[in-house]
Amino acid sequence: MARYSPKHKFLWNVGYFNDLLSHNQSFSTYSSQVIGRFVLLPIISEKENKVLHVGVNLRWGKPENNKIQFRSRPESYPAPYFIDTGSFLSDSTRMAGYEAYYRTSRWLFGSEYWWVFVSSNAQRDPVFHGGDVAVSYLFNDATRPYNTVGGYFRDVEPKRTVFQGGPGAWELVIRYSKSNFNDKNVSGGNFGRITPQVNWYLSPNVRLELNYGYGHLDRFNLSGNTQFFQSRIQLQF
Repeated sequence: MARYSPKHKFLWNVGYFNDLLSHNQSFSTYSSQVIGRFVLLPIISEKENKVLHVGVNLRWGKPENNKIQFRSRPESYPAPYFIDTGSFLSDSTRMAGYEAYYRTSRWLFGSEYWWVFVSSNAQRDPVFHGGDVAVSYLFNDATRPYNTVGGYFRDVEPKRTVFQGGPGAWELVIRYSKSNFNDKNVSGGNFGRITPQVNWYLSPNVRLELNYGYGHLDRFNLSGNTQFFQSRIQLQF
């Protein structure tokens, strides 16, 4: 369920999910979840091309078969899992996090961070956390519209697409992300990555991405660095 109040510049999303139809499937992590998301928009002006978005996320979940596992790839799908807690007993988890974004003209500044509080007697109730911070700049007079009902920024819209004989839109991005899966009796690893990126929006439906990533991993009392070279062509219909 989602609602937006223009008068109060406030939006919220709440939901309940269960896995009655996906019970015991490999992708099933929680047997049931309750989520809530609440966003305040102190500044929202399409005339001035400014948006300030401040939100809070909350979630309670009951793990499937009272077992939970947290793991993550290094933001590269073909790569193996760099950080992994392994599976352990847990009767519930609670998550809390923030999201903050500010768009002014062609600039977008954003950050999200979350904490997961795991109820587990065997592992002494560990807390895992992670998030990111990013800055982007758009060229060619492109815009990034904001959806007030969903509370998110939509895809970039070039002023003149390549298919109209224009340059499309170019975007420069730099992002830093970090996740820490070490706490109490759990040693899942600590990973951080910085990623400069160039995006070319040929149209609102066609995008080319090029990025370089430099990551640092601490795990098993060892530390090491990895470099990533990635590209992607994205088509949306």
